[in-house]
Amino acid sequence: MAEATELTGVMAELAALDDPRIRAVNEKHGDDHGVNLGTLRALAKRLRTQQDLARELWATGDTAARLLALLVCRPKAFDRDELDAMLREARTPKVQDWLVGYVVKKSPYAEELRVTWFADPDPVVASAGWALTTERVAKKPEGLDLAGLLDVVEAEMKDAPDRLQWAMNHCLAQIGIEHPGHRARAIAIGERLEVLKDYPTSPGCTSPFAPVWIDEMVRRQQAG
Repeated sequence: MAEATELTGVMAELAALDDPRIRAVNEKHGDDHGVNLGTLRALAKRLRTQQDLARELWATGDTAARLLALLVCRPKAFDRDELDAMLREARTPKVQDWLVGYVVKKSPYAEELRVTWFADPDPVVASAGWALTTERVAKKPEGLDLAGLLDVVEAEMKDAPDRLQWAMNHCLAQIGIEHPGHRARAIAIGERLEVLKDYPTSPGCTSPFAPVWIDEMVRRQQAG
């Protein structure tokens, strides 16, 4: 267990770093914290890896503390049930994204959890299963039924809740980008469903609309 004084000191530092302007921006995206992420990473670098402190920070329930916990933890030190419970507690988008991206992907239980979460009736939990599936589509597609994934996307993405829809759309785009044999169908599904077609995109950024996303990333691959 982390020393109480250390946990108290870190929590006080996080409170001092909270910026109301950053919090206001983050709240528009469903994240209830006001700490600059670059500053948070610098704090994590100073603290270095501390699994006991990570667990204590997570247990506070505070979003900034949980993000810090995910930066100072040892991903392989969590068991399967612990990761499953953490995912179900991680209700803000940034915490869920970092938990899946920085911790679960490095865990020996990643594939088991991918299968479990993918079929979960909770759309937020299911979105984590889709995120892990997208990782496999890109890096280890052997054994995945890509045509079957496209079937599910085609049938369910249009009416899926926001976070699940976003995760399914990412998977659709990744299939189209990485797998030429499925590219035409992936683009056709995106064009027909029009999910995220009108999503506001900053200048210089790629639209998350799957047909545009696929075309742009393939163009870059071919150019590079």
